[in-house]
Amino acid sequence: MSLPDRFAARMAELAGTAAAGPFGVAVSGGGDSAALLELAADWAAARGVALCVATVDHGLRPGAAAEADAVAARAAALGLPHETLAWRWDGSGNLQDSARRGRLGLLAAWAGRHRLAGVLLGHTRDDVAETFLMRLARGAGVDGLAAMAARRRASGVLWLRPLLGESRAALREELRRRGLGWSEDPSNDDPRFGRARARAALVALAPLGIDAAALAATAGRLAEARQALCRAAAEAAARLAREGAAGELRIEAAGLAALPPETARRLLVGALTWVSSAEYPPRQHALAALRARIDAGRPGTLHGCRVSVGGGAITVLREGRAVAGLAAPAPGRWDGRWEIAAPPGAATRPGLEIRALGERGLAACPDWRTTGAARAALLAAPAVWAGERLVAAPLAGRPEGWSARLLRPFAATFTAD
Repeated sequence: MSLPDRFAARMAELAGTAAAGPFGVAVSGGGDSAALLELAADWAAARGVALCVATVDHGLRPGAAAEADAVAARAAALGLPHETLAWRWDGSGNLQDSARRGRLGLLAAWAGRHRLAGVLLGHTRDDVAETFLMRLARGAGVDGLAAMAARRRASGVLWLRPLLGESRAALREELRRRGLGWSEDPSNDDPRFGRARARAALVALAPLGIDAAALAATAGRLAEARQALCRAAAEAAARLAREGAAGELRIEAAGLAALPPETARRLLVGALTWVSSAEYPPRQHALAALRARIDAGRPGTLHGCRVSVGGGAITVLREGRAVAGLAAPAPGRWDGRWEIAAPPGAATRPGLEIRALGERGLAACPDWRTTGAARAALLAAPAVWAGERLVAAPLAGRPEGWSARLLRPFAATFTAD
């Protein structure tokens, strides 16, 4: 089967109900994403699916802008709209990790503006192998060593990686067959970066039979193991966890203590990431310290959450300090987990914001106890404000026609999609 045929088969598998599009393609101009663009353009044209293209210019290399322009020119030749999204490093944190997070944030916002059904990314089998080695060096467990998901929903976007089964060499051969070139990022060979060192290590390990294909296969088997562990955690969550009226989570303490350690760990990590809407789990040492406090019947804070023990339950709720300065236009989304809707048919005036209810807001909600929500959870719950005046508190007994809903249930935390 040819590469274009394999691509079409993989897209049929991954796109599912979103197959009608429109889709976005993230293209840097490197060989992997350049091949992705060509394959996606052929696939979309044959099916009448709308496609648009985006390039993130990280502003880190003098040639980056020219590479974005080259992608724009190729997209235009294919009859596809293109946007260049600019990201600039603030100098804090790890450069490559910051760039990756910034890139995904820009692409997610782009996908939202264009109401895309999904965004295609050009990760390959080689990327899986290199990531495996990098995480192995950091002592990662099953989750870290498992292959990246071919289909994943994050930041409100469906991300598809239809090339995970393909080698980097095969993609470049496809470009040569079409008479097309690509750009090379010098950092790919810069030993200061972990991925460049991982590529060099793969070359050195090849004589032992430890090549990209072998490591990717191992990562794939670990991904299957991860899915089994997630299913066990999901089953435990269905039995032991209950969502509260204000987005807090209550876990039966005795049931959690009786679980196998790995299942209990996953359930607790899932609770923390769901309540905080965090993209990544907390660090293992911090999680172990929190678990020790829970086992001793003591409260703790972690990952923007407050965790308390009492009444036969472990309660995980949003920490007020984590959202104290968080504001978003109303109506809209807030804290990555809430959708705030205006009264049906009502015209909303400009200047309204979604902010945490807080002590002052709760004092203006005399009926909050009737909601059944924990007081501490309500303090970090979304409310609608006009300056310093509380307009509505949908979760605290003062909706005024406004509503608040969680974007996803806790059970969705343990699904691959």
